[in-house]
Amino acid sequence: MVLRLETELMVRESEIDGTLITSPEHVENCLGELKSAAQECFCLLAINAKQRLIEKHIVSLGTLTSALVHPREVFRCLLMCSAASVILVHNHPSGDPAPSAEDIKITRQLVSAGEIMGIKVLDHVILGETALSLREAGLVKF
Repeated sequence: MVLRLETELMVRESEIDGTLITSPEHVENCLGELKSAAQECFCLLAINAKQRLIEKHIVSLGTLTSALVHPREVFRCLLMCSAASVILVHNHPSGDPAPSAEDIKITRQLVSAGEIMGIKVLDHVILGETALSLREAGLVKF
């Protein structure tokens, strides 16, 4: 499953057409295959200055219940593609999109790092049976 998922994302990267990303539903359309993954995957949607999708990246492939994420790996990808902003995305294989304390903690760290780096974190969307936006839920100040 992991290799197939990674391959699908890589193929889809070549099909990116500057899609406008403005809602969790748009995120779900871009990375909906994560909903059926058997392990947690932490991904990025790199966004340009006009709010258009420029690249997708898998940052971390984890276990059934967690994925290791560090700001260094997140922002390395974004700097290399000249992203103006980012939408963080990861899945919960359990199907429950409710964020853990660790999800909120890493989101806050990445928002702070983004402020320093000049790359705005627009949202963090968790994909389960449905998509949950931490921004819309008011769980993290962006």
